[in-house]
Amino acid sequence: MAEEIFDIVDHEDRVIGQVPRSEVHARKLLHRAASIFVFNSRGELLVQLRSTTKDEYPYCYTSSASGHLSTGEDYAESAQRELFEEVGITAPLEYLTKLPASPDTAYEFTALFRAVTDQVPTLDPGEVAGSEYVSLPELQRRIAAEPHRYTPPFKSLVEWYCENFGSH
Repeated sequence: MAEEIFDIVDHEDRVIGQVPRSEVHARKLLHRAASIFVFNSRGELLVQLRSTTKDEYPYCYTSSASGHLSTGEDYAESAQRELFEEVGITAPLEYLTKLPASPDTAYEFTALFRAVTDQVPTLDPGEVAGSEYVSLPELQRRIAAEPHRYTPPFKSLVEWYCENFGSH
């Protein structure tokens, strides 16, 4: 299988070239990702446990679905694609924010989207080792107790979300 090619961007999130995935990560080049928080009707967040085969943060918890933008793809297209590929959910997405690229976001400009649905996730075993719905207060407690079990971008997104929407 051919290696994925990512758009790399400048500090203003403008595309400045295309580079293979491994080089983007090895050189910590700025690039783009979309992340989706899926909430059920009880207000619980679907948290994903990444597969052990992932090249970054294997077997760590992260957003309901997330992934890099393909070359030429926009944030919303990527979010819909990743949501379906990773957890088999198709739902309307609401754009919330875009965090700047930094070490805390794994050098990714990260757009966050939200969906509310009670669809049962269908996990892609190549991407996802497991998932569960968790209340935001419980998630914050878990992150504080074991921060190494959560991806840096996810911790940044949870912090932003709770500051802007509360943790209940």
